[in-house]
Amino acid sequence: MNHSLNSPRKSLIIGTAGHIDHGKSTLIEALTGTHPDRLEEEKRRGITIDLGFAFLEESGVRFGFVDVPGHERFIKNMLAGASGIDLVLLVIAADEGIRPQTREHFEICRLLGVQRGVIALTKSDLADADTLGLVRLEAEEFVKGSFLAGAPILPVSAKTGAGITELKTALVQAARDSGARDTERYFRLPIDRSFPVKGFGTVVTGTAISGQVAAGEEVELLPAHQVLRVRGLHCGGKATERVQAGQRSAVNLSGIEHTAIERGMVIASPGRFRATRRVDVRLELLPTAPKLRHRAQVHFHAGTAETIAEVYLHEGASILPGTSAFAHFKLQDEIVLERGDRFIVRQFSPVMTIGGGAILDPLARRPARKDTGRVAYLATLEKDTREEILAALAERNILGVPLQEVVARTGWLESEVHAVAEDLARTKQVRIVALVPLLVLSEKVFTDIREKLLARMERFHKENPLLPGIAREDLRASLGKRVRPESFRTALEALVQEKKLALQAELVKKPGAEITLTPEEERAKQQIEQAFAKAGLAAPSAKEVFALLAIEKAHAGKLLQILLREKALVRISPELIFHAAALHRLPALLRDYKKTKGERIGVPAFKELTGITRKHAIPLLEYLDRQRLTRRAGDERVII
Repeated sequence: MNHSLNSPRKSLIIGTAGHIDHGKSTLIEALTGTHPDRLEEEKRRGITIDLGFAFLEESGVRFGFVDVPGHERFIKNMLAGASGIDLVLLVIAADEGIRPQTREHFEICRLLGVQRGVIALTKSDLADADTLGLVRLEAEEFVKGSFLAGAPILPVSAKTGAGITELKTALVQAARDSGARDTERYFRLPIDRSFPVKGFGTVVTGTAISGQVAAGEEVELLPAHQVLRVRGLHCGGKATERVQAGQRSAVNLSGIEHTAIERGMVIASPGRFRATRRVDVRLELLPTAPKLRHRAQVHFHAGTAETIAEVYLHEGASILPGTSAFAHFKLQDEIVLERGDRFIVRQFSPVMTIGGGAILDPLARRPARKDTGRVAYLATLEKDTREEILAALAERNILGVPLQEVVARTGWLESEVHAVAEDLARTKQVRIVALVPLLVLSEKVFTDIREKLLARMERFHKENPLLPGIAREDLRASLGKRVRPESFRTALEALVQEKKLALQAELVKKPGAEITLTPEEERAKQQIEQAFAKAGLAAPSAKEVFALLAIEKAHAGKLLQILLREKALVRISPELIFHAAALHRLPALLRDYKKTKGERIGVPAFKELTGITRKHAIPLLEYLDRQRLTRRAGDERVII
């Protein structure tokens, strides 16, 4: 397969908008030489039912035309095509003027954030000069104060060819005035078609709305979470090695049947995006829309996806026509969205476009009555200041915000997340508690963890005066599941560095914390040590020693632990404890035995040498093995 590596300097998607039978498809054919209607039914009926596509290269710009349906019944297909457009070509028939779908298409483009466009007065050969002048005035008034205010208004005729050259020139100028899409972001392409091609397999089509992808690379199919390989790419009707944001593309995928892919799915850079069923948004209602009430159901359109959504209002019980408010959508189906994506909502019944807006949090939490900070949080997300956004994300996530969650919520590159986190850490707004992978914690939450650690240590020493400290893992567990291990570790390290806590092996304690015994405890401690010292190698059990004391068993156990830590006593097995002095005599006994009776010693001989029973002899020999004073050889030991 030959791949074309030469491409124009700029690629843009133009979406047509206008009423049925106003000549959108015919105009595209006059501009590109390709009629976008691809279905037999479309050709038979003379209307566009589904999305049609055609391409034009003009003056260094590659235009991908998306011809969207104008008929009310096919408006959802129009929405699937309109989501990826850079420029709108608003089509108004000179012999009819502005009609209902003209208005709806125009409002949809406005709500989707389209910034530029050109107005074509089609069928100009059917209108006299006066009628054409009136339609021009009507169009100027219609777009007044909108993104199309001041846009070129050009009379054209696809039949005679009049005005087509001028229209191409106007489109090129609009393209040059438009900002380029960011090809350095993570790749994302909402799918609008999936079909098989003989000899190649599954092909999907759509408009790449961010990033770029090359043949041979992997993409993730969402929300199916399936990683697939890109076998080949087409753009503008030509094979290519790479496609990028702003290009209408066909992607040949390996490892999947076309029937497993539906419109509304997305292919994207693996591991960078997440499917969602809950989003927080800024919702705007059209002036012509009815009042929208809390918990109302609507048709939700974003990218090429369509689903049913239940609307939760964060402020008030309804939104009035012509106003906007923060809202939460609970989606019936999982779809892939990114902060800043535009969407359209249509009334549930009767179906008509009532508003739209922008995604603020694509991974929103379920609304809660006690969430009083949510509106302020959404206002911060709307500001689009990265430092404030990351600080707000950290503030609302007491467990901390991991790198991949920040990427999925914001669309930022990993390098950008690291840079913002480091800036915030320098000004002590957040704490970086892990670098690989990055984990960011609110400084307020971090301070709270530190204070809890200090309070728990204070309480521990008060409740356990005979213990030198608490095991590190026990201290972490005392904080519960709402503190990640990374956050605990960083907070503990900071407190140790500040000399507010101290580490002794695996024990954590307050600096200077010492065990202070009462006279009664001191006597009991001495009694315990003396009992083991007197017994020598015929060591008693702890239970037997405790029975001789006047203090309770639990208290005696703590005194025993002190003696073990001081190494006055040595535990050689779970049941047996010896005085250290008794164990220190064993090497000399073994050396004398080796000189007089040889290097091998069995259990009977060891019992006779030490004057102990088998109950003590076996554990003691195993202890000597561990100390490398003896080595087992069958039923005997070799004295080393």
